[in-house]
Amino acid sequence: MSLPDLASQIVYGRLAWATVVATVLLALLDVLPVRRLSQRTLAGLLAVLFALFMLPGAASPAYWLALAFQYPSGLLFGCCVLKLRQHWDGQRGGGTVMMPPLAAAIAVSGAILYLDAMGLLTQGYYYAGFGPTAAPLVALLGAAACAVAIVRNLARPQAGALLTAILLFTLLRLPTGNLWDTLLDPLLWGWAVTSLVTLALARIGQHSRVPGARLPEPVRAADLNTLSPLAPLGAAQQSTTIKEHVSGN
Repeated sequence: MSLPDLASQIVYGRLAWATVVATVLLALLDVLPVRRLSQRTLAGLLAVLFALFMLPGAASPAYWLALAFQYPSGLLFGCCVLKLRQHWDGQRGGGTVMMPPLAAAIAVSGAILYLDAMGLLTQGYYYAGFGPTAAPLVALLGAAACAVAIVRNLARPQAGALLTAILLFTLLRLPTGNLWDTLLDPLLWGWAVTSLVTLALARIGQHSRVPGARLPEPVRAADLNTLSPLAPLGAAQQSTTIKEHVSGN
């Protein structure tokens, strides 16, 4: 087991937390009725935010965030960079960074790891991320799969983010020296679960609405007479009554 260098760990923590916080702030601006930020305004906001997070020691907000949540995973860092790129390109709301296959993989693997951490599985899955054989092999297979996806243009941004996370682990052992901390963290897991729940609710809403369906209109009395099986008999009786009335006159 090899741990990352402390200096690189501190720099990564400040940079990653600044990126995550910037992404959250811009996501909040998306849901508020405000005008889209220009590139100059966005650049100034990001510059101030990153400068604040790069302050030394306890003066940096990243110091306190690291005490509470440790470090963002490399994959969360990459996904947040993708969201910031969408804002920079002027895509308010942007595309789906957390695609359903990626979200499902994160949700399932995270649930297994968290159940194991709580003692409900007790298989030691998390500590396997420090292993000298299994963890490098999984990282190698994951990097190869990401490279193939990038070459074939299959979810290229997500594959690039995942490949970047694996390279951070392989080259610098960031953020903690554990493979699972590179691919997963509570914030990323919550993002994945939320996106899956939102997608499921949207599909349920679509299935509940039948295209082209109309509410039944109120039926008039004349329509009831027309639709009744005794309507011809009633019409014949009415015609006979009229003839008798004319003959009597």
